[in-house]
Amino acid sequence: MLTRVKGGFQRLLERPSTVDLKRYKDVLASVRWREEKVEALSDAELTEAAAALREKVAGKASLDSQALVELCALGREAARRALDQRPYDMQLVGAAELLAGRVVEMGTGEGKTLAGALAAAGYALQGRSVHVMSVNDYLARRDAEWMRGVYELLGVSVGWVDQESSQEDRRAAYACDVTYGAVSEIGFDVLRDRLCTSVADLVHREPDVALVDEADSVLVDEARVPLVMAGSTDDAQADPEVAAIVRTLRPGQHYERDEDNRNAWLTGRGAKVVEKALGDIDLYSGDHSDRLAAVNAALHAHALLTRDVDYIVRDGKVHLINTSRGRIALLQRWPDGLQAAVEAKERLKPTESGEVLDSLSVQGLINRYQRVCGMTGTAQAVAEQLREFYELKVAVIPPNKPCVRVDEKDSVFDTVEHKEAALIEEIVARHETGQPILVGTLDVAESERIASLLAEAGVEAVVLNAKNDAEEAAIVSDAGAHAAVTVSTQMAGRGTDIRLGGAAGSDADHDKVAALGGLFVIGCGHYPSSRLDSQLRGRSGRQGDPGGSVVFCSLEDELVVQYAPEAEPGSIPGEDGRLDDVTSARYVEHAQKVAEGVHLDIHRNTWRYTRLVERQRDLVLAFRDDVLRTDLAARQLAERSPDRWKDLVEEHSEEVMATAARQILLFHLDQRWSQHLAFLSDVRETIHLRALARETPIDEFHRVAIGEFKGIMKEIGDLAAESLDTVPITDSGADLAGAGLNRPTSTWTYMVHDNPFDSEAEQALQRVRAMVKKVKAAKPPKR
Repeated sequence: MLTRVKGGFQRLLERPSTVDLKRYKDVLASVRWREEKVEALSDAELTEAAAALREKVAGKASLDSQALVELCALGREAARRALDQRPYDMQLVGAAELLAGRVVEMGTGEGKTLAGALAAAGYALQGRSVHVMSVNDYLARRDAEWMRGVYELLGVSVGWVDQESSQEDRRAAYACDVTYGAVSEIGFDVLRDRLCTSVADLVHREPDVALVDEADSVLVDEARVPLVMAGSTDDAQADPEVAAIVRTLRPGQHYERDEDNRNAWLTGRGAKVVEKALGDIDLYSGDHSDRLAAVNAALHAHALLTRDVDYIVRDGKVHLINTSRGRIALLQRWPDGLQAAVEAKERLKPTESGEVLDSLSVQGLINRYQRVCGMTGTAQAVAEQLREFYELKVAVIPPNKPCVRVDEKDSVFDTVEHKEAALIEEIVARHETGQPILVGTLDVAESERIASLLAEAGVEAVVLNAKNDAEEAAIVSDAGAHAAVTVSTQMAGRGTDIRLGGAAGSDADHDKVAALGGLFVIGCGHYPSSRLDSQLRGRSGRQGDPGGSVVFCSLEDELVVQYAPEAEPGSIPGEDGRLDDVTSARYVEHAQKVAEGVHLDIHRNTWRYTRLVERQRDLVLAFRDDVLRTDLAARQLAERSPDRWKDLVEEHSEEVMATAARQILLFHLDQRWSQHLAFLSDVRETIHLRALARETPIDEFHRVAIGEFKGIMKEIGDLAAESLDTVPITDSGADLAGAGLNRPTSTWTYMVHDNPFDSEAEQALQRVRAMVKKVKAAKPPKR
């Protein structure tokens, strides 16, 4: 009890709050004094001053106040010269908090990119290697090139990696003081390094500092997403015959869905139809388990995944949609069975599948670094998760100018139809005044439907969604132009400010739009996370500009139906379906809170399963690194097979045999680890069945995983010793292929979009919903 109370007080003390600027009063004053001196320096002298600072702070764990003043003064002048931007005091404070290892909250338009660059330069001058992680390749390259002039004036080298980077490009980029890259691409390089059989092939250095842009999105939303390295195999693809059969099935007759569209199952009638179509087999006998799995995957793809909501089809391929960003989730796929089933559903050529060679969760990647910091516009809402999963504190940076945006209360309606009719009416009325409008939708289908309704009403809108996200920078930058109407899916991570009057607008254009009330943001409903709502609203009211926002929602919205099924109007709707009562609005708010709670539980549960695997991976990788960099393999094989080793050394040489031993041992280590991952994946997929036997799934998973891992190192050594007798040795080392020990002929990377169906949190939520429905059904009808 005392421990819980103490923990509660500790969490209360660590709650995020606005940074106390009194702590920085003297520092900022000193920066302004030093700035006057720095302005007189030539570019070369400025770089020399930065070099002197590097000499002074190299190897130190942190910057003292004097060094911080010097960094800020030099950085401010470098930004003024390279970017024609003089960092605000609040940007300097943001940089200082990043250097202290915190996640800073800075509003949209407050200059996070430059603050992050100054902090990255500060770490680099201390002699540290910095990875600035972005949410996508575009932002990584843009920011690296945009900030390059600042870094160069400070004597700091900068590089970037993306999907198109060659191995040489990657090695050069990671050798720089500061490296920009999408979190996925940096993670994939870690996985590629784990398959290297020569030190010369490695591209990464030891992980040191991670500075994470859009930190809440990366550290929370994508924390449980596995990054996967796969190797080619002859795995079977989805059966087109099964897909064709499932395509003929009808809901209610052949299969049922729960009310949330999270699970689907065959009815007795449906099972008979499928069994007959497959040749009168018994689908539920053990002899046809593969067919049953294929049918279930096909049914999920057919009944539960919707084109233009969960995925789009482009260039003959299925592309998943990142629901938190409203854009294509590059390189992401569902687990192979479901991915193949969706491809079969859409009658597409199946993509390559294969065995998982290794994987790494985003959270596991971030936790490799010695120091982690980050920046985002919405950190307070996830402060508890950042503390729990990363031991990170949040610092809220006040805006440079007070925000004067007016956020109106929700407009709540009884039905989606009434909501959208009122929303279109609102847009038309505001558009007639010339006020620019940004409409935030929840998915691709909704964005296109709203744009179509606007066209019918005589309003031309520009649409930004996953189908045209390559044009996003141009679309977003002009969303503030006079009379512009922009319909967009999720705005988080778009990385482009919206300037009143448009990107190329004059000051007069800016003032004209400001006089109309600035950018008005309209949400078509609440997102499952309040942070995403805040990120949408935050597009308006930039740097003290006027603006406004409102969310139109209904009791038929998916969020409410799924997470507050008991919701019903608290008053009689108006003629337009509007609900003005407090109860209806509270139902919507409650649904969002439940959704956030469910997602947090899923995150916690996933981390509980992956944490043990991460520890086992650390042990394997430490051993692998020793094998790669030392003569450990030679020593082990010489000890296990002394006579054979002596003969081979006499026949070849110590150097050749050291190479051969390393190649043999690494082959078996990599293969055995891949098998271990496959085994744990199978266990994880069926572990929830242990609950039926009154066993705790997580405890049972740990018991099985630990038992399976116990003898893995000895087994690897035994296999290597056996191979020493059969593998031909050449001047290049071991001829593994000659002994039938083949590494994958090709490898590729992707991110697994976890199958959302049948999670333990969802099962618990369904039980709650069932109880609510029973209570609701027992209530007497309203009169």
